[in-house]
Amino acid sequence: MGSYKDNHFFGSVKVGERGQIVIPKEARDTFDIKPGDSLVVFGKDKNQKLIIVKEDVMRDFALKILEDLDSQE
Repeated sequence: MGSYKDNHFFGSVKVGERGQIVIPKEARDTFDIKPGDSLVVFGKDKNQKLIIVKEDVMRDFALKILEDLDSQE
């Protein structure tokens, strides 16, 4: 639908009766999300934001933090 540099707008989705959403195809293609992939969901009450991150990306980020902590010792 639109993007500005590395920011994207993929449209809107509806939440189904069971609380499910469909991630738009363009978003799945852009972020290489495939059936069976695990996603991590974060939320912030104050401004009602949800953040969805691929599990492998989150794991790599966490490992990088741990490596950085080790190098500071």
